[in-house]
Amino acid sequence: MGKILVKKQICFVSFILCGFIFSCNQSESTKTTSTTSISENTTEVKTEAKKQKTILSSEFKKYWYAGEAEISSYKLEQARYGEIREGSAVLIFVTEDFLPQKQVKADHQNAENVPILKLNATKNFNTGIYPYSIMQSVFYPISNNQHALKVSNSIQEWCGHVYAQLNNRAQFEITSHSYFEGEADEKFNLRKTVLENELWTQLRIDPKSLPVGELKIIPSLEFTRLKHVPLKAFQATASLNKSTYSIHYPELNRTLSITFNPEFPFDILSWEESFKSGFGQNANILTTKATKLKTIKSAYWKKNNNENEKLRASLLLD
Repeated sequence: MGKILVKKQICFVSFILCGFIFSCNQSESTKTTSTTSISENTTEVKTEAKKQKTILSSEFKKYWYAGEAEISSYKLEQARYGEIREGSAVLIFVTEDFLPQKQVKADHQNAENVPILKLNATKNFNTGIYPYSIMQSVFYPISNNQHALKVSNSIQEWCGHVYAQLNNRAQFEITSHSYFEGEADEKFNLRKTVLENELWTQLRIDPKSLPVGELKIIPSLEFTRLKHVPLKAFQATASLNKSTYSIHYPELNRTLSITFNPEFPFDILSWEESFKSGFGQNANILTTKATKLKTIKSAYWKKNNNENEKLRASLLLD
């Protein structure tokens, strides 16, 4: 009986140890899935495992949950085809409820809805006779402890139009369409890492939470499409001082700097983006610049009558 009891005890202990080991391995596996390339870059782990949920201040709630969007207009100097083009840019920030599975705006209150800060960023400029219209949308959880749930980008000009969408599920799921032969219709997945697009919304929630140091970042969908660069993560160096956040991509020879108000609501005052523009020997490093003109708060979705066009004038938009 004693020997049988000892054997049972040994089996029981072995079972517990096996369960513990399996549990640890499963945890590591989960971390590897939810972070991005632990072995490749430790900073990426810190940015994905980011931090705990951001506690929203009463100031934040009063500003962002007043039933209005924040609309800011900018004077744009856009580098394109080796020259600087004059135009306008608009950043529209607004809070919404988001459906995590369908990944669209929720029409009704639901316990599964995810509160997000949405950014619609538009640019309009001309290249000679024909116009460019660009729009990027970012849907970023207000909890500020995970990546954007969705990012999309569309570009229209007289040669044709292109569209790309990133959905945050088990991986980043990419769907892309273009009139260029080599970029026609694509579907592929990317491992999760920092998205340049999401940093603009993260800044508005808490600038101090922005990732810094050596890390991998997926450049904006606008940049990758305009420059015909593969949509993937590139090595980058990010830095933050009191009022400027900068990212440098050595491989792309590109630097983005965003200047913002260091006090709440951390509004974006200007940005600069330097990269090589033009073709062949005529290509030079040029700098796209955007400088804020005006900010208003408005429930713009209700302002769609002809008489509301005066609000565009208040934003100093044509």
